[in-house]
Amino acid sequence: MPKADQADDSNKQHPQDELMEIIDQAKAAIGKLWETALVPFHAAVSKPAQRAYLGTFLFATTSLFLLGLSTIAYALFYFNYVPQVSVERTIHLQFGEGHPHGAATLDSSLTSLQAYDVSLLLHLPRTPNNQAAGNFMLDLSLLSPARAPSTTEKLLPESTLKQRLAHSRRPAILTYASPIIDTASTLTGLPWYVLGWKTESEVVEVSMFEGVGFPKGWTNVPQDVKLVVEADEKMQFYEVGVRIFAKFGGLRWIMYHHRILSYVVFTSMFWSSSMISALLAWLVLSSYLTSDSTAMKKEETTSLKIKTEQSESEKYEPSLLGGLSDTSRTFPAIGRHVALRFNGRDEDAGRGFDEGVKKEDEVIQSTGLQPLTPEADDEDEEIETSGFRDSGIGTSLDESQRARVQRRKKGSLLGGLPENQ
Repeated sequence: MPKADQADDSNKQHPQDELMEIIDQAKAAIGKLWETALVPFHAAVSKPAQRAYLGTFLFATTSLFLLGLSTIAYALFYFNYVPQVSVERTIHLQFGEGHPHGAATLDSSLTSLQAYDVSLLLHLPRTPNNQAAGNFMLDLSLLSPARAPSTTEKLLPESTLKQRLAHSRRPAILTYASPIIDTASTLTGLPWYVLGWKTESEVVEVSMFEGVGFPKGWTNVPQDVKLVVEADEKMQFYEVGVRIFAKFGGLRWIMYHHRILSYVVFTSMFWSSSMISALLAWLVLSSYLTSDSTAMKKEETTSLKIKTEQSESEKYEPSLLGGLSDTSRTFPAIGRHVALRFNGRDEDAGRGFDEGVKKEDEVIQSTGLQPLTPEADDEDEEIETSGFRDSGIGTSLDESQRARVQRRKKGSLLGGLPENQ
């Protein structure tokens, strides 16, 4: 091919190579950009991030759950600690022999260690008898729950089994109006009287107790009230009622008059104590689980180490060791040379009995010294007392091997040189 044609072909291939290089660089740049864009995503889905998400979720769930429990706890505490602020009961008077009298049940509306104001509401018509009665007496008693009757008291009325906890007598009277004022007031309100929007009556409120309290204990809290109206004239009544109003003080006053603030403070206290208790419980539980896992890992490591030692010890088969002695021996060196030590079962024990004995003989021949061994017949006894014991490997040696071992022992005991020296 002419040189001009080859130059044209090279010029044609050169732009193609440049185009491929540009494409490869673009792909590399796009790959780097893609990896850079995925870095936040990889960080967001990594294991530390997943653990953080799980911890945040558990913390938020536990916090909301304990907040709900704290709200319920505060509500129960509020309704048990703060009593009913106002109690009203209607007293149905009984007329007949004696003065008009009546009673009403308070149930468990009152509580101990709380001051109360007690008053009576009398709805009286302005009849001639009521106006003629003038001042009349109101006798009010607060009675305790009925006690268990004895054998002789079973036939008695239940009212006799109740103890009087508080007693008060107060006077009452209708508002006076002269005949002229009374007539003028009636004529002025005549249309209202005709339409029924107004009646010729009056409501008289009489305070019977101020700040009365009761000692601690359910038997000291009133459960019933009893009223007796004492008057010289036969009086008429539309309605008679008793009103009991609690006079809060201290913490009860704060909780009743500042309910939102009290809710925030007490709920926060309950929630904080619950979170601290939950945290302590979690720390104790996690430490317990961690100690258990550590103990398990330690046991696994120990068992693995034992297995490894057993597997390594199995490498040295007795059949390969032959007549090699288990006893380690030290050979003194001449001059300042380091003493030579011969291990009966070394890493090369697998090479066989002949190679081990050959090595020991070579050491004896090179140094000209005998191994440092115990004396004569006391050798076996001293070895046993020192805690060292020969494994007995090589007891199945053939006759030639036994002869060589006996010859080596004899030479060491006599202190002379080996026979082959």
